[in-house]
Amino acid sequence: MDTVQLQDELVDACKWGELDRARELISRFGAEPEARTLLEEMLQGDDALARQAAVFGLGELGGTASVKRLEQQLALEETRGDYDGKSVVDEIIRTLGRIEDPEARAVLVRKLERLAAETAPEVSDVNVVTQALWRRRHPALLPTVRRCLAQLDLKNHGSLPGLRVLLEKTPDELRAWVGSPLVSVEDKTRVITVLDAALPAVVASTLPSFISTASGLLEDAAGQDGEAAYYCDRLFVLLPRYKEQVLPSLPDETRAELRTLARSLVPAVSPNCAFGAVALLELVGRPEDAAVIEANRPEDSVGAKAFDAIARALRNRQEQS
Repeated sequence: MDTVQLQDELVDACKWGELDRARELISRFGAEPEARTLLEEMLQGDDALARQAAVFGLGELGGTASVKRLEQQLALEETRGDYDGKSVVDEIIRTLGRIEDPEARAVLVRKLERLAAETAPEVSDVNVVTQALWRRRHPALLPTVRRCLAQLDLKNHGSLPGLRVLLEKTPDELRAWVGSPLVSVEDKTRVITVLDAALPAVVASTLPSFISTASGLLEDAAGQDGEAAYYCDRLFVLLPRYKEQVLPSLPDETRAELRTLARSLVPAVSPNCAFGAVALLELVGRPEDAAVIEANRPEDSVGAKAFDAIARALRNRQEQS
């Protein structure tokens, strides 16, 4: 490929989330100085997708040079004040969360502090920084997180309180915290949302407590599209994301509890919760669960097709066995 075609291919790969393909393309940009030059040229264009792809590429190169360049670009994108600029800002934040360099965490801290100083920052902006900081977690972050929470209005906290909980508590303390009826479901959901970004083994060991908490919310989660349903929805997103890490290590009784929970929420009022339950059954269910899925097919064709595919996959397991 020539340079232009290579850059176009990289933009296309990043647009569709084909990250392995994007990494392979970056390796074909040449030696690091040459690759960095090509990526920085892409950063200067008007196409937001090209700038996002360039940000991803610099993240793959890593190092202090990439962090400094990304911080410069962050300032430029923030001044745009439009949707395209925000989309690149979010990509920069996520990329800084992946770079193994102490300065990357410092840039993220400065971004969080700027958000906390705003009158009414967007919750989505707080959330993307929160998840990136969890990836770059360090005990030294805790005073900053506490200070920013004190500055922010409650409605602008987003998932930041979840980061504070994860930084503050030992695994045993976290188990007790998530099992406590005195802690709001909303705060527990915030912790699960932060864990989407990274699930270290020491925290993964606490997931049975999160599953037991979901079982205690079952009646509310099934009957209304509220906080209980959203908690279960977020849990059903988290577990498949780390399925190779989590599911094989679950105790048998927890795995059975999880299957019962998912079966019970297939008919949930919340469409997201119901679909998450069906998707989880594909991982922990049994052939007989196909009937539950088929009995609760949604009316829309896309949802019905997804339900049918998972039910069929479960039935095929019985035939193969």
